Amino acid sequence: MTSRHTTRPYQSYVYAYPHKTAYGDLSGHPGGRPVLSDLWAGESKDALSLYLHIPFCEVRCGFCNLFTRIGAPDELTTRYLDALDRQATAVREALGDGEPVRFAAAAFGGGTPTFLTAGELERLCDIAEKRMGADLRSVPLSVETSPSTATADRLAVLADRGTTRISIGVQSFIDAEARAAVRPQHRADVETALARIRDSRIPVLNIDLIYGIDGQTGRSWRTSLDAALQWRPEELYLYPLYVRPLTGLGRAGAAGAAAADAAWDEQRLRLYRAGRDHLLAHGYEQVSMRMFRRAEAPRTEGPDDYACQTDGMIGLGCGARSYTSKLHYSFDYAVEMREVRSIIDRYTATEDFSHAEVGRFTDGDEARRRHLLQSVLQAAGLRVAEYRERFGTDPAEDFPEELARFEARGWLDGGAAADGLLRLSPEGLAHSDALGPGLFSPAVRAAMAAYELK
Repeated sequence: MTSRHTTRPYQSYVYAYPHKTAYGDLSGHPGGRPVLSDLWAGESKDALSLYLHIPFCEVRCGFCNLFTRIGAPDELTTRYLDALDRQATAVREALGDGEPVRFAAAAFGGGTPTFLTAGELERLCDIAEKRMGADLRSVPLSVETSPSTATADRLAVLADRGTTRISIGVQSFIDAEARAAVRPQHRADVETALARIRDSRIPVLNIDLIYGIDGQTGRSWRTSLDAALQWRPEELYLYPLYVRPLTGLGRAGAAGAAAADAAWDEQRLRLYRAGRDHLLAHGYEQVSMRMFRRAEAPRTEGPDDYACQTDGMIGLGCGARSYTSKLHYSFDYAVEMREVRSIIDRYTATEDFSHAEVGRFTDGDEARRRHLLQSVLQAAGLRVAEYRERFGTDPAEDFPEELARFEARGWLDGGAAADGLLRLSPEGLAHSDALGPGLFSPAVRAAMAAYELK
């Protein structure tokens, strides 16, 4: 693992903390695997987030290390939805009836949720509503799709069931760049899918693009940005390319030398800055290093009282994570296709979903780190008063060395303190993938380093 003190800008995308590679088998927990009803007994349940994971794709992109498999033979999607239904029933029972359970936001991710047929998507929505009690038409509902699966019948189901945001992974509008990323697609098919999404009248369209692809230039990057802007997406995500172990690009050795090459870092930083400035000039606001929102676009994060730093998550499906205030838990994690298939098979055969399988406790210092990470990596920054109210201390007291190091590198906005904020500078946002890992605890760092890839 990269040293925590390195200034290399692309170390790790911190979308959640701690990462699943820091999780451990919970069977050694005193009393055995924690019972879900015990875990949730003392938790606030009035602003939960619900996530349903579908671990299937038609193809697996060369850069992808998500928990997903290619195809679903022998009625596997039916067996998977059956297991998802059993899990939802068990989890909803574990949440109890003693106090109201309210979901503030919902999402279907993967994999590719729209790998499912239109009828299967109806069943997925029924599981969320009838088993879990989520009112999908009254909360933000985000769904991921792909050019090949964004069909009119699937989109019609999603629109009818209350989807407010659809996110499509395009990555590049240049066919040669898509092939270089091991993502077989043609621009004409991408454009057709985007037209269908707009016809569906789902309010928010997000387009994912990737920079740092082999052969990509400043001019071709601008071409993809402009092609995306033609659709006036409410959101755009700009992702740096990573070459990770056990992925298609990683196995092929593609960009292997570049991954250790400072020149590749400089190329990605250059393309990031060009993309950022281009979107800002076209009326978008920066929400995080990756996320840009059109200034007048509706917000999709959830109601004002929802906060991912403090509110719980219910994850259903074998690739989903759940978290309470003290424990993050999930099923086993893998990247290699054979291992992923094995975990999915075990999941579909599971009858008892009343315990947490693998996870990591996140109270004490880890809760402070998570709150800081989840807040400061957003362009709006962390409200120091909210942190102080929750923990009784200031971030500068809890993380003096880390914050001093970030300040010395010019990654903090020196004027934000007057507004009661701890906020990153533009250069700090650009280095989010170095700053985030720099806040990992020694224990989490050691657990990730000891994790055996599979």
